[in-house]
Amino acid sequence: MIIPTEGCGSVPRPQYLIDAMGALQAGTLYADEFEAVQNRALTETIAEMEATGSAIITDGEQSKHSFVSYPLAGLSNLAPDGVVIPFEDGHTRQLPCLTAGPFRYGTYTGAYVAKAKTLTQHRLKQAVISPSAMALLYPVAGIDGYARETFVEDLVGECVKDIRSAFDAGAEIVQIDFTEGRLACKLDPSKGLLRQFVDLNNMVLAQFSDDERARIGVHTCPGGDHNSTHSADVDYSELLPDLFKMNAGRFYLQMASEADKPRVLDIIQRERQSHQIAFVGVIDPCNTTAETAEQVRDATLEIAEHLKGERFGTTDDCGFSPFGDDIAMARATAFAKIKARVAGTKLAEQAL
Repeated sequence: MIIPTEGCGSVPRPQYLIDAMGALQAGTLYADEFEAVQNRALTETIAEMEATGSAIITDGEQSKHSFVSYPLAGLSNLAPDGVVIPFEDGHTRQLPCLTAGPFRYGTYTGAYVAKAKTLTQHRLKQAVISPSAMALLYPVAGIDGYARETFVEDLVGECVKDIRSAFDAGAEIVQIDFTEGRLACKLDPSKGLLRQFVDLNNMVLAQFSDDERARIGVHTCPGGDHNSTHSADVDYSELLPDLFKMNAGRFYLQMASEADKPRVLDIIQRERQSHQIAFVGVIDPCNTTAETAEQVRDATLEIAEHLKGERFGTTDDCGFSPFGDDIAMARATAFAKIKARVAGTKLAEQAL
């Protein structure tokens, strides 16, 4: 029995890259100098990813300031006073706000894939931000001369272009980061907001063939930033029935940090569609202690008891550093966790 295993995206940036990000923002480092620092971090990260034994790797998001903000690089039609996302430990993250149309991406992920392809022969996975997260940029009050309906049309086109760019550059798997799914249930218990998000994401997915959608995944978690979450108090039963209505072939689900795993695994088994593969979290990026291969093996065997058949795999609950300034997890610990996931999944294969 083969059990696939994939990471979710980011690993902590080396300190020299974080320092360079600050220097660039402060104007004490030139753009070409910063690019050289990024290239060094990317080269080192790809080599360390390969050393984990992973069959499919990411670039660790070393060239992104955050998983959500990369499309906005260089845009001039944004204000800083957008939606605020509060985390359980009291800190917040704030999105920018769109001030004028048309909406266009400043960066597409194909550029990241193309650069990583020059550094490895491994199969590559690329994370992209969800259409529903980008929809939060449009202000509630609207924009004069740029109707929300027009914005949505532009947004769908840009998200399709982003995913297409990753595939065209050589990515084997594209993962849509949908961390706002559980948060939507918290903000609107009627689940109207969640269903709007699902419908919007499906508008993008509809632009791809069945074969392409089989290689497109959706990642969900209750957030993970500075070892804190924004919506872990929302029961998975509120999210999963609608989540699996998204027309993607792969789902990456936070589970290592979940309190009642058997119950949630049974919900996954009941709600997912016949063509959907569930990659279940066996690594907790909010826990700074590395799991052992044996712990991962046992967690994977528990998953196998509930998810019948061979339509499951293992993953990390979330990226290890979705925001570039998050240094709560040591870089070496993140790679130790990835190695444990790969080795532990292999042990579970052998046991099964």
